[in-house]
Amino acid sequence: MKKLVGCLRMRAIIRVPNGGLRIGGNPATLEQGTAVDFPSIHNPVNGEPYIPGSTLKGRLRAMLEKVEGKGREGDPCNCGRRDCLVCVVFGAHKRPQAESSPTRILVRDAALTPESSLHFRDLQAEGKSLFEEKAENLVDRDKGTAEHPRWQERVWDAAFQMEILVHVYDGDEPVKMLEFVRKGLGLIQEIGALGAGGSRGSGQVRFENISVDPMTLESVTV
Repeated sequence: MKKLVGCLRMRAIIRVPNGGLRIGGNPATLEQGTAVDFPSIHNPVNGEPYIPGSTLKGRLRAMLEKVEGKGREGDPCNCGRRDCLVCVVFGAHKRPQAESSPTRILVRDAALTPESSLHFRDLQAEGKSLFEEKAENLVDRDKGTAEHPRWQERVWDAAFQMEILVHVYDGDEPVKMLEFVRKGLGLIQEIGALGAGGSRGSGQVRFENISVDPMTLESVTV
């Protein structure tokens, strides 16, 4: 078993500058009679939107696999090679015992920043919302008419607190792994999107105030 020797903690602000962010929630949680078919995911306690760690991690991996030419037939890369940064950082798909194991990255759920949380509550008090209800339609090209509208929620004017941990094991190259993750964030920001509907205008984000703190295991206490 490989020995865990340290950890890198990357923090940043995920800002939604232009266009809504579409992070799908569970339609079963909607109130009866609502017109929204696809609600945004939100904190069940306070109603605030958040970005699941799985959403960011999945998009990071997908963008990096595209530029690395990894994966096949729609499945993530599972070569499990020690020299494959995709498998080293994100894990070999369905191969927990691959030579690249274990997975190095851990992505936290991203809650609203304190400023955006306050903005969210202020809007609620005014009877307004961070959420936009947007219809998407199937278009009959012959008739030029929109049919079967599906209503979805998108989040506007919000910022979220990102935290990513990169575990470092004996023999790892932490700088190379960290640069790989940062490259993925840049790909999402510049040529990609976060969440659903990226090809239709949703999901433009910026990663601001990125910082990295090295952590030693001796410093980890409760």
